[in-house]
Amino acid sequence: ANGYYYSRWNKCIYSSHDLSDMVYIDNYIFNKDVYIQFNSTVGEYVGYTEHGVFNAKNWNNNPGQLQGERAELERYCKHNAEIYQSAIADKS
Repeated sequence: ANGYYYSRWNKCIYSSHDLSDMVYIDNYIFNKDVYIQFNSTVGEYVGYTEHGVFNAKNWNNNPGQLQGERAELERYCKHNAEIYQSAIADKS
């Protein structure tokens, strides 16, 4: 297919039951290449292309946007991980 493809993938990575090592990653992808990424360990956006670096600079200067991304670790990742873990524990 011809054209351009934009996608946004976010994921939660962790390996322990206490969730202390959990990391939230939010990737912005254009034509299969990540051009900007938010990583909760870093705490800000990182650009990987010229356009990504430009956006990262602007987005990192927006306190509301950064606060929203940082909150996703608790709101999205830890909340869902606790649900998954309790569902697994209930079955054993």
